[in-house]
Amino acid sequence: MRGTCRVLTWFAPRMTAAAVLLLSGCTALTTDVLVNETGRPRPALSTHCAGSEWTDNSMIAVVPLPIISYASPTQEINEIKTDDVLSRCGPLDRLSNRRVEVDRTMCVPTVITRLLTLGIWHWCPANVSYEADVAVPGPRAAAGVAPAPAPEPRSEGEGSYEVGSGSR
Repeated sequence: MRGTCRVLTWFAPRMTAAAVLLLSGCTALTTDVLVNETGRPRPALSTHCAGSEWTDNSMIAVVPLPIISYASPTQEINEIKTDDVLSRCGPLDRLSNRRVEVDRTMCVPTVITRLLTLGIWHWCPANVSYEADVAVPGPRAAAGVAPAPAPEPRSEGEGSYEVGSGSR
């Protein structure tokens, strides 16, 4: 009986520590949906914009002390912001049916970076996918912008002294 208790007192803390280290990387398995405004009718004059890209979503411990930082909460170094991602589609005021999703599945194999830095830093490559409907702008006059003035006709002698005019 004493031998079993010795094995358990030696084995249980080590397995608990291993489980904590392993699960610290597995919390990144989730897929976050930052914005989900789908379901609205698509505007009549619109185009669809969609894409995905890999980005750095690394995390650092709030208390960056070796080994203690394993139990510390983490803070994202490069926070993924919806407006920054959707700006690739166009002006934010013309976007509808927006959806931004962050997939952190690849953070699990990179938990080794957290082990090597004793819990201080965790490299996390995240796949950010986005889609939105972009409303086509109306005519410039309808938007209240004055049309550009027509170029003035030049006489044949004008412009010969300008750089790059072509006549010498």
